This record gives sequence, C-alpha cells and structure tokens, in this order.
Amino acid sequence: MDKFVVSGGATLDGEVPISGAKNAALPILAASLLSPEPLQLANLPDLRDVHTMLHLLRILGARVNGSAPGRTSVSLEDPESFSAPYELVRTMRASLLVLGPLLGRFGRADVSLPGGCAIGARPVDIHVNALRTMGAEVEIRGGYISARCCGLKGARIDLPLPTVTGTENILMAAVLAEGETVIENAAREPEVRDLADCLNAMGAKVSGAGGSRISVRGVKELHGASRAILPDRIEAGTYLVAGAMTGGRVVARFNGELALGEVVGALRNTGAKVRRGEGFVELDMRGRRPHSVNLVTAPWPGFPTDMQAQFTALNAIASEHALVRESVFEQRFMHVAELKRMGADIEPLGREVLIRGVRKLQAAPVMATDLRASASLVLAALVAEGETVIHRVYHVDRGYERIEEKLNDLGADIRRV
Repeated sequence: MDKFVVSGGATLDGEVPISGAKNAALPILAASLLSPEPLQLANLPDLRDVHTMLHLLRILGARVNGSAPGRTSVSLEDPESFSAPYELVRTMRASLLVLGPLLGRFGRADVSLPGGCAIGARPVDIHVNALRTMGAEVEIRGGYISARCCGLKGARIDLPLPTVTGTENILMAAVLAEGETVIENAAREPEVRDLADCLNAMGAKVSGAGGSRISVRGVKELHGASRAILPDRIEAGTYLVAGAMTGGRVVARFNGELALGEVVGALRNTGAKVRRGEGFVELDMRGRRPHSVNLVTAPWPGFPTDMQAQFTALNAIASEHALVRESVFEQRFMHVAELKRMGADIEPLGREVLIRGVRKLQAAPVMATDLRASASLVLAALVAEGETVIHRVYHVDRGYERIEEKLNDLGADIRRV
C-alpha cells in the first residue's frame, strides 16, 4: 500500500495546473447512461474515483473510448446489466448516481447501498423517497436499492436538506420523466449547475439550476453532446492553502470557470494577498505567518466542507486561535487526532474544534482516514520539522491528480513509496 514520505520546511513558489473536478466529472459520467449517443468529455481528471465510475459504466454495458489524455467518449446503447455491485459502490458513494439515469431511461436499477469516505451518515432515504414520489417502486433488500417503474412521472420534490448527490440523482431521473418535476431546496453547488448545463446540451429542459428551485420538463429522449469538465475548486483551494501555510507564492492555472466562493475571503483573512484574473488565481504569503481564521462549513454558497480539513491544518500553525465548526458532516474531524500527533494544539468541542496555533509542527507517522483528511496531512507535513510518513494515501488518489508531482514542481519534497 502506497505511502508518502514528506520532508518539511520547503517554501512553495510557482504555478500549478488545476485538473478537472471529480465532483463535476462523476455525475456527468453517470449522465452518459441517459442517451445511446456518445457523450464526449474533455478535461476528465485521472483519478481513482473516475476510474471506478468508468469501470462501473463498462459493467453496465457502456462503451468507453479515450482518444487523448483527459478526453473520453461514453455511450450506452443496449445495457448488459442494471446492477451496480457492492464491490464498486462500497469504495465510492458517487456510484449511487447511476440509480436515477438507469431508472429514468430503462425503468429498472439495482444499486448497492453506498460506501466511500467515513465522514458521517449520508442516508439514501432522500433518493428513495423522491423516486417513489415520481412513481417508482423501490425496496431496500439484501444491501441493495432495487427500483422499478413503467415510466417516471413528474412531481414536486421537497428535499429535507440540500443534498448534492440527491439533487443530481433526482435531476437525472426527471429529464426523461413524463411532465414537470420541481425540486425544492435543491443543492446550489457549481457542480449541480454544470450537470444541468450538460443535460441541457443533451436535449433536456432544465431551468433554475444553481438556485434552490430547479424545474425539469421531461423529454422523450436525449442525444449526445460534448462537454469540458469544470476545473476543480477544491484542488485549487488546497494548493492555495499550501502556499499560505509555507509562506510562499502559488499561482493556480485553469481552463474554464473556477468557483472558489468563500474560500477566497478566508484566504485573504489569513493575511495572504489574493489576485484573480483570466484563468488564474495567485496567492502571495511571502515572508508572513498566516493569521487564524474562524470558519463554519455550510452548503454552497457557504464555506465548503471539502475545504475544512485543509484550513484546520492551516490554523494549526497560524497566529492566535480559531474556532472551526463542521455543520455538514458529523464525523469530519478525524484528521484532528493525526494533526495532534504532529504537535497541533486542537481541542475537540463536539461539532467544533478550538485550534491554538503553534509555530512549528513535528514530523510523525500519520494515517489518512478520508480524502480531504489526507490532503490536510500532506499540508501539515509540508511545514513540519523532519520527515513525515503518511499512510493509506490511496484516499488522496481518489480526488487529487498527481498531488505529489504538482507539489514537488512547486518546491516540495514528497516521495511516494
């Protein structure tokens, strides 16, 4: 099992290319199931989760062709299976996204109950109840969600919370349903809007995505399209935090729209200079120690939960103290114990942590517990005295393309062994 060996103390300086976003790529790949014609994708990131989704699509009978790095064509004419097996779904919760498209187009789907990162309860009842409201018969048996219908019907879906995966699944189920579907309290993340744009390019009639009320008028069929995957706002934010922590300068380069939202304000609150322009974001913290930043995670447009661990690591070496509250997932502070092994002064307070910044962290053997926690440990190792060994880095490979290569190009010293 791979691990990282990180020699701390380097000051990062340079430019880093931002890959396509995992959280945009996965639902768009699932959307390829909605049409027999090819969905051609550019800027597809080379990630473990993307490979898992492509493997799942092949199991279902999809044809997957890659013509160049980052370019892939996916089409499904005649399915070979309607089942997403436990062996795949247990490793990646986003596998659940095939439920809506399979049911909407073919009237049947059997999807294993999901796994993925152990960051707290993410119940499937929102997906199940929505599909039942649209006329499907759904049972949970033998560890699988088993759904059947003779054509879905448009309906009003009032979500109890703005779940991203739930919104995306319902959206994909609704595009081929009879009549109009209205999703209230929908997730507003940029990746949801991007999925809607992709579906519209395939012939769907979706309006309101990016807001809390999405309307979908069902059509009889969809066709192929060409899309470029959004740049990854979480990857960009992670490298900018790395620049701030090491007292360096990092320029994130990207193609397309990069929606950083409240992350920019949080970075500026650390004392960094942040400059944005066409296709780049520059952070300059040269010669300064970051200030502590109080944070509360929330669904978009709030501060993203996927950046909480990285800012927790930053606060660990910042001046003064900070409170960080996690309001999205109840078990997303598992990186705290590992950071404390490196000398961080962090006091858990239920859904909050009180962080008293120290000037230096110390190298120690640590273990990644989930995707973003692994990123925070890499950041902490960059500023720790000595050589840190990070175990179970397969987590980081799920969401960061060649992270050690990109950081080494900025001046870090990371080896994969």
